[in-house]
Amino acid sequence: MAAVLRLAKLAVFSTACTHLGSALSLDIQDSKDADAKNRPVTKVITLLKDMQKQLQKEADEDEAIYDKMACWCQTNDREKTEAIKTAEVRIDGLTTKIEELTAGSARLNTEIKNLEKEIAENQDSLDKATAIREKQLAEFNAEEKDLLESVSALKAAITVLSKHHSGGFLQVANNRILGVAATLENELSKHAALLQGVLSPSERRAAAAFVQAPADYFDAAPTFKQSYAPQSGEIFGILSQMKDTFEANLASSQKEEQANQKAFEELKAAKIEEIKSGQDQVDSKTLTLADTDEKNAQAKEDQKDTTASLNADEQFLGMLKEKCSMTDKEWEERQKTRSMEMEAVSKALEVLSGDEAHDLFTRTFNPSLLQVSSSEVQTARSKAATLLESVARKSGAPALSALAMRVKLDAFERVKKAIDDMVEQLAKEQADEVKHKDFCVDEFNTNKLQTEEKTRQKIDTKTSIKDLKSTIGALTAAIETLKADVAETQVQMKRAGEDRELSNKEFQTTVADQRATQKLLKAALSVLEDFYGKEKKSFVQAEPVGPPPAGFEEYKKNESAGGVTGLLKQIMADAKAMEAEAIRSEEDAQKAYEDFVKETNFSIETKSKDIVEKSEAKAKAEGELVMTKEAKEAVLLELEQLSNYNAQLHQSCDFVLKNFDLRQTARDEEIEALRQAKAILSGAKFDNFLQRS
Repeated sequence: MAAVLRLAKLAVFSTACTHLGSALSLDIQDSKDADAKNRPVTKVITLLKDMQKQLQKEADEDEAIYDKMACWCQTNDREKTEAIKTAEVRIDGLTTKIEELTAGSARLNTEIKNLEKEIAENQDSLDKATAIREKQLAEFNAEEKDLLESVSALKAAITVLSKHHSGGFLQVANNRILGVAATLENELSKHAALLQGVLSPSERRAAAAFVQAPADYFDAAPTFKQSYAPQSGEIFGILSQMKDTFEANLASSQKEEQANQKAFEELKAAKIEEIKSGQDQVDSKTLTLADTDEKNAQAKEDQKDTTASLNADEQFLGMLKEKCSMTDKEWEERQKTRSMEMEAVSKALEVLSGDEAHDLFTRTFNPSLLQVSSSEVQTARSKAATLLESVARKSGAPALSALAMRVKLDAFERVKKAIDDMVEQLAKEQADEVKHKDFCVDEFNTNKLQTEEKTRQKIDTKTSIKDLKSTIGALTAAIETLKADVAETQVQMKRAGEDRELSNKEFQTTVADQRATQKLLKAALSVLEDFYGKEKKSFVQAEPVGPPPAGFEEYKKNESAGGVTGLLKQIMADAKAMEAEAIRSEEDAQKAYEDFVKETNFSIETKSKDIVEKSEAKAKAEGELVMTKEAKEAVLLELEQLSNYNAQLHQSCDFVLKNFDLRQTARDEEIEALRQAKAILSGAKFDNFLQRS
């Protein structure tokens, strides 16, 4: 635009120089050639008219560019302002949501810790109760076993004594008597505390005497007609009393054991229910906590992204307002300058096209006016100076104003010096414009390459984000599945342990029952074999005085005794076989349980390691996702900056690139005109310029 303004100034200056040249020219042609001599002025007028058209065209183009820029400014200002308001509202909502989720997460963590503490306390109470119950059961089993053995031994002893007290006055083997004495001594010693207060002192003395000399109690022989009342009767009573006491105590212990077992089962069921209820709450709250933490993390990520977008929008809006404000100012300045330029060109056309100027040009190139008065020269100089001053006032060009003064006052040498300075300035502007064009071309190419590269990076980051989200989702699902498998496996192992415990208790009871049965059967078999297994002994009696009464018939043993003993032996064998089978089954069950526990622990350990590895991979992928999102935001910001810079380049370079050749040509013509004016002031003839034209 400055170049066009300078062309207008040059046109005015050229007109003034023409006036001066006409005043100094000495080669005047014939009047018949006056029209031909007017051609330089006509050329200037034509140039000024072309300039008017060009100025109007440039004004229309500037108006179109400004309309586009104004539309762009309004659209982006409206959209970015709305986006900023939306982002601010969203950030406020996300901040509130994050605070609520954070508080909820803290509350859930506290509740889970309290529940886990309560579960641990209940489990500890259950473990302690189980330990106490196992101790009680062991004590009961030991006591029951001891009492059963004692009762069995006392029954065997009573059986031995009962045979002696039967009507047959059978002789008792010495070893059987010693066995009874040993049993009595052992039971008195082993259950002294239990028998305290049961036996009287006399009974204790009798028992002690029997233990010391058991054979003496079976030596006394009854007299004729005297009922048989052996001393062993007291011992028989003591043994019966002890057996009754042991059986009563055993029944009491069994009843107490049943009550203890029932109380333990009720306590265990209550604790298990409390633990299960607590664990269900922990599981539920853990899932809720995980969901809350995930939503909280997403909200924080969303807040971070929204804040970054808000900052970018605010930065872009600030740049937009500044750029659009500068565009408005530049538009006003260009409008004002172009208006002044067009006014200057119109004035120059008016001056050059007037009748007075036409007459003056005719006289200047008319040969009949060879002798030009000094007053006419002064008049031409004055007109040129006046015209230059008028254009200088309109355009505000100090150089034209100074040149007008020099035309009035200075010699032509100073004017020519001013022309040289203007030519030098125009040449410098010419070179600067070439540099500016090269700069614009390079920057456009660089901007295009960088935009293409960042666009590829944008596509790559979007692909990476999609892949990372897919990976994180797959890892999260796998981790949840593994956790569920581990929890289910632990539950199964716990149930297997409970089943094993119940099975072991049943085994202990079964073995104890089988062994007690075998012991009882063995005692009964021993008694039967002692009696039925020996040969019949004859009872030697003293020779009576007088004929004896009718004696006993021959004593015959019960013929069914052999079947009974055989059956007892078969039952004992079956009991032993059942005991052995129970032991083998218990060993197999224990081994299977241990193998199951080993395999289960290995599975839990493997899945736990897998959970840790997948959790680490998930954390790594989440970190990469955050970094990739940040990289994406950086790329988007760089793309936006490149776009803004591209718009600035278009604003700065479009006019130069579009009008480069025209501006260069116009400036070359301006320089050529200045040089011609200098040549005219230096005494050159117009004929040369006319011929050159």
